[in-house]
Amino acid sequence: MQTIRIKTSSLPLLAGAATAVAGFGALLALIDSASPLRGPCTLFFLITAPAVALAAALRGLNPFGRALCALAGSVVVNMLVAQGMLAVHRWSVRGGVVAVTVLSLLLLLLSLIRERISGKRTQTRTAPAKVV
Repeated sequence: MQTIRIKTSSLPLLAGAATAVAGFGALLALIDSASPLRGPCTLFFLITAPAVALAAALRGLNPFGRALCALAGSVVVNMLVAQGMLAVHRWSVRGGVVAVTVLSLLLLLLSLIRERISGKRTQTRTAPAKVV
C-alpha cells in the first residue's frame, strides 16, 4: 500500500483551489445555471462550507478527529436545513444554499467571537523592549 504525501508548501494552493470551486458552485446554484458543473460544485460547497466553520470551532481536537467531527457536523447541518425547508413546504436549491451559507457564516463568526473573548488567539511576537 502506497501512501500519498503532500508537501506542506502546496497546502495553501489546495485550500485556495477548494475555496474557488466551492464559491463557483454556490454562484452556479444562485444564478440557476444549466452547467453540468453545477451539481458537483454545489455539493462540494454544501459539504465544505459548514465543515470549515465547524473545524474552526473545534481547534482543540487532533487533526483527524477534527476533520471527522467537522464532516459529520456538515452533514447534520445540511440535513437539518433540508428537513426544515421540507417541513414548511419551501424547498428550493437557492434557499438551501443561502440557508447553509448563513448558518456557516454564523458558526464561523461565533467561533471567532469566542476566541477573541477567551483570548486564546495566537498573538504575533514583538521584539522585546530595550531597557535603558
